[in-house]
Amino acid sequence: MSDLKQTPLHQLHVAQGAKMVPFAGYEMPVQYPLGVKKEHEHTRAHCGLFDVSHMGQILVRGDKVAEALETLIPADIVGLAEGAQRYGLFTSMEGGILDDLMIVNAGEHFYLVVNAACKEQDLAHLRANLGETHTIEYLDDRALLALQGPKAAEVMTRLCPQACKLVFMQHSRFTLTEGELAGEEIWVSRSGYTGEDGFEISVSADIADAFAKQLLAEPEVEAIGLGARDSLRLEAGLCLYGHDMDTQTTPVEAGLIWAISKPRRRGGERAGGFPGADLILHQVDAKDHTRKRIGLVAEGRAPVREGAPLVDGDGNEIGVVTSGGFGPSLGKPVAMGYVKRDFEAVDTQVYAQVRGKQLSMVVTKTPFVATGYYRG
Repeated sequence: MSDLKQTPLHQLHVAQGAKMVPFAGYEMPVQYPLGVKKEHEHTRAHCGLFDVSHMGQILVRGDKVAEALETLIPADIVGLAEGAQRYGLFTSMEGGILDDLMIVNAGEHFYLVVNAACKEQDLAHLRANLGETHTIEYLDDRALLALQGPKAAEVMTRLCPQACKLVFMQHSRFTLTEGELAGEEIWVSRSGYTGEDGFEISVSADIADAFAKQLLAEPEVEAIGLGARDSLRLEAGLCLYGHDMDTQTTPVEAGLIWAISKPRRRGGERAGGFPGADLILHQVDAKDHTRKRIGLVAEGRAPVREGAPLVDGDGNEIGVVTSGGFGPSLGKPVAMGYVKRDFEAVDTQVYAQVRGKQLSMVVTKTPFVATGYYRG
């Protein structure tokens, strides 16, 4: 793994006994000695700390920056209040999804968090389209940590109590006042990728190790790896880029129509104007797309993994699984995938082909577990 990048928390992961694996060009912890299932369960019951420093953090500055970003993203960014965060998509001219991201109105600039595997292409995309009129700054001197779980606010109350005033999808910057890190600024969003309440915290790379150790010293907190991160986000019905959506998938097919804000749809005050708008907005209105992302729960105990074909009762192929595994919170296997529109209705029975067997699955609403987001 000598060619892989390392996050500022690499040595801490090793010291904690993490199993390190290649992921998106980085050496990342997939699990700790606690094990994936117990890490998952601990996050649902208490609080988990995730290193997500491999994600890309980008600042965009310039005149009418919100309007500029709307030329690339079908979300309402002009209407995004200062201190608010919104989920968005970079779309292609063909209507596919280039990446999904978080967008924060930070006042004097917009702060974007993009996926690790896509961050180089996202930077190139921003610079090619906005670089002549706006400043695009990649923050390679910051780490990103996610504190997730029902006890996350309890923990933050001790380290940065003012951050607990945020509600889901709000963002602010705070100065720490206690301990060895007093005077250091942290950027906090109340959001995450587990379906639980929690915070995503951007800190200077120089203090990342010390800050993570402060969090891990709290009795509710355990270090959590990529394995449990994946099972947690799957139970929450959240897409993983490159698996549940990609350049060959439109937002409507992916069930992300809510990410196309009403002002950007036909009849809205700033309709269209983003790459692929004609096709995407046609699909929004006509609903004539041929496939749809759905949730699936297995009727047996065998997990169904990504790539498994989905068939109907007569063995005709109708779709494919894009994410799948055992859902520890449900005690049964769950999956997401794409099926032909005739099979998207909840309670429809389909079959996954796994090692020559047809495993019965039922189309189910997502999320598979109730979310715990704090909305005030």
